[in-house]
Amino acid sequence: MEEKKKVIFSGIQPSGNLTIGNYFGALKNWVKLQDKYDCYFCVVDLHAITVRQEPKDLRRRTLEVLAIYLAAGIDPEKNTIFIQSHVPTHCEAAWLLNCFTYVGELERMTQYKSKSKKYENGGSISAGLLNYPVLMAADILIYNADLVPVGKDQTQHVELTRDIAERFNNLYSPTFTMPEAYIPEDGAKIMDLQDPTKKMSKSSDNPNSYILIMDKPEDIKRKINRCVTDSIGKVKYNDDQPGVKNLINIMSAVTGMSHEEIEKKYEGKGYAEFKNDTAEALIGELKPIQDKVNAFLQDKKYLEDIYKKGAEKAYYVSSKVLRKMQKKIGFIPVSK
Repeated sequence: MEEKKKVIFSGIQPSGNLTIGNYFGALKNWVKLQDKYDCYFCVVDLHAITVRQEPKDLRRRTLEVLAIYLAAGIDPEKNTIFIQSHVPTHCEAAWLLNCFTYVGELERMTQYKSKSKKYENGGSISAGLLNYPVLMAADILIYNADLVPVGKDQTQHVELTRDIAERFNNLYSPTFTMPEAYIPEDGAKIMDLQDPTKKMSKSSDNPNSYILIMDKPEDIKRKINRCVTDSIGKVKYNDDQPGVKNLINIMSAVTGMSHEEIEKKYEGKGYAEFKNDTAEALIGELKPIQDKVNAFLQDKKYLEDIYKKGAEKAYYVSSKVLRKMQKKIGFIPVSK
């Protein structure tokens, strides 16, 4: 008898154009997971609206993120790929789980504390910004996910999800699988090109601080050439040279070369040649993906078929867990 595969859930927000940090840190690892696990990969558009979005841009980016998933090698025949807002069980389960989550827990979340600081000098914080970790918990729990691929900065969300699941399980009876954070050992952490102490982010105000998956070759070259290095002039992988270390990580992620091999190759050569080669390698990696994304975006019918089929499967699986939750809480089931 074939062993049941463990379930993985993950998603990316269409709140901005995806960066090479999303590509090397998440998407390339997802591709490696798809044969071994039962994967649910979602475009989490409900999460995107915790910050105000331009409707036409949100629609465009949602389809673009879906196309990038496919172009990166995520196979719709092997995975369940869908758009979060197409599966209403996410919102229904999130409301139920809100009633088992404490305000103090949400106020302690690192991302809430950092994002709410932006509103300290005026402006109102939306309840969505406080509550979105509960929606994230619902995303995970309604598929009984075993593993959640996250960066180290996201493990707090998985811990909260486990706390909520344990609370519900203890109050009623075992309902949810206890998920674990899955942090890939070889996941490249790509940092900000202008401030390499910070993670590369699509929400940065400085467009020279990140490289987008869909950036043109000339833009990639310009951003790499302008990226912060130092006056040491040696290509060495150490914490004293964070800008150079970041470029080595990018080169390593693209080529598969080890840090030591890259150091040896550019010994005594300075930064200009290293930057140029890194830019060229990155352009070569992204070009086939960009071509596929553009081709997918020209075929809206194909994308629609994938997200409709994915939503149907996701709804079928998640609604069974939701019905269990409702029954245990004491709701009267809908007559069929």
